[in-house]
Amino acid sequence: MKDLTQGRPAKLILLFAIPLLLGNIFQQLYNLADTRIVGQFLGEEALAAVGATSSINSVVIGFLNGLTSGFALTTARCFGARDTEGMKKTVAATIVLGFGTAFVLTAGSLLFLDPLLHGINVQPDIFDEAASYIRVILAGMAVSMCYNISAAVMRAVGDTVMPLVFLVISTVLNIGLDLLFIRVFGMGVEGAAFATLISQLASVITCIVYMLRRHRELIPQARHFRFGKKLAFGMYASGFSMGLMISLVGIGSLIMQGAINIFGTQTIVSHTASRKVSEMFMLPFSVFGASAANFCGQNFGAGKYSRVRKGFIDSTLLSWIWAAVSIIANYLLAPVFIRIVTGMDTPYVIELSTKYLRFNTPFYFILGIVIVFRNALQGVDAKLFPVVSSFIELAGKLAVAKILAPRIGYKGIIISEPAVWIFMAIMLGIGFFTNKEMHRKDEQAAPEPCTCAAG
Repeated sequence: MKDLTQGRPAKLILLFAIPLLLGNIFQQLYNLADTRIVGQFLGEEALAAVGATSSINSVVIGFLNGLTSGFALTTARCFGARDTEGMKKTVAATIVLGFGTAFVLTAGSLLFLDPLLHGINVQPDIFDEAASYIRVILAGMAVSMCYNISAAVMRAVGDTVMPLVFLVISTVLNIGLDLLFIRVFGMGVEGAAFATLISQLASVITCIVYMLRRHRELIPQARHFRFGKKLAFGMYASGFSMGLMISLVGIGSLIMQGAINIFGTQTIVSHTASRKVSEMFMLPFSVFGASAANFCGQNFGAGKYSRVRKGFIDSTLLSWIWAAVSIIANYLLAPVFIRIVTGMDTPYVIELSTKYLRFNTPFYFILGIVIVFRNALQGVDAKLFPVVSSFIELAGKLAVAKILAPRIGYKGIIISEPAVWIFMAIMLGIGFFTNKEMHRKDEQAAPEPCTCAAG
């Protein structure tokens, strides 16, 4: 356990963030390895089949990740308030609400899978393979949910190291099973899907065993499952808002991709390359956001509102340091990054991708505010403004796709994200300054958001 209510906020947030960042980087490397294995041993059509369903995977699984992270913020507030009974009730509620949601989403997505694949224009020549792959992934949604619950509640009490360890174990196992199922057993893309599920199941088992030995304070008993409606509704509102926030980002990206697809192959390649580079540079921002949410959640539960305010400020400053590094790196080395990602030296691709990166990165200071504030406000149970900001992002990308891009071309895509970030930052700033908790003096007793767990 890591108590985030004592000690220097900036140091605590940084130490909390490092394992999260390593986990995200490791996940990115795994995705690249997984893509390489499928492409090398099964060919282009199989790789296209897996890639064609990535948007479904991102939206659905992303929603579940956000849902469990939102649930765990209530656990973090109870941990900060030293309310062990309330904390166990929040874990019990997370299990019930999480698996209930996973069951509904699994049933619905499998029932409407074919119309869904047709809706995202999966081509007939890869349709069967795409359906067989994503069907296995969706059928095992409960396994993914179980890992997300375990990792989220451990992070809620400050343990970010062991979820990283279990992720590394799962990733190495996944790559090994990919090779076994695809190359040795000849199971095709279904083999890749089963490898993912089995490796996740292994991580679930190791998580549970570890929690039984080291985090007994998180293990609920039968009585803790008799929680009240107030706790259930409050937690689901928090979880749903975070899940919706992530899903809206994914949906907005889908809309933008549709607009980009009208500009031709080289522009699509340029945008794909620049997005791959920018996503790597954006990873630390999302990590600082998640760290800020947990830091603010624990201190909010402890009634230490001055530390909550400091958490907002220090997380933002850390994100700005990374923004400065990103700007310098992209202005000096953007063409090099593009060549590494694409393996190409086409002048048009290099020039357009570099233009995208050099225009966008100076606005990373704004992006840092957006991501930190959006997550930290969730940590103090302020759900409205983060969700509204996500709708602003979705509306902005829709406007670009339908109005701006057809009129001024790819230039509209380049300027769209910074413009949206500015509007989102204004909205989140209003949310911060109008939140009454941000102006309260420190209290000795736990505030209401935690004590509701006793209901």
